[in-house]
Amino acid sequence: MIRPPAPRPCTSCPYRRDVPSGIWAAAEYEKLRAYDQPTMEQPPQVFLCHQRGRDAGDARVCAGWAGTHDGAHLLALRIAAADGTMAFGDIDATIDYVSPVPLFASGAEAAEHGEAEIAAPGERAVKAMAKIERARNDLIEEESDG
Repeated sequence: MIRPPAPRPCTSCPYRRDVPSGIWAAAEYEKLRAYDQPTMEQPPQVFLCHQRGRDAGDARVCAGWAGTHDGAHLLALRIAAADGTMAFGDIDATIDYVSPVPLFASGAEAAEHGEAEIAAPGERAVKAMAKIERARNDLIEEESDG
């Protein structure tokens, strides 16, 4: 089951206004734009937190995604309700989510910011990428020990 968003978006969430540009791959930023489309043209997958594992026990909704997009019009949440990948209460929590930190107004706006420095990320971006890599390596080690 996919869990609801965390209380606040991760410090490297591509939807956060204070995250440096260029820390994610271009394909990751492009995904953000797709959720701005009319409901029936959106991706059917729930946008998951990049910091969490993708397995069933650890996957959770990206808090930035939940805070930026109108959850009542997200195709992914409708499908999650229908196929049982999210509990109804967790879907409601995702729809009602309000971020305590400033987010971009749309996926396109977040993507434009993120892509601006992909070719030459600044010092803050390089540090953020190193932190993400350490966190992911820790998750891999935990999963292999479990």
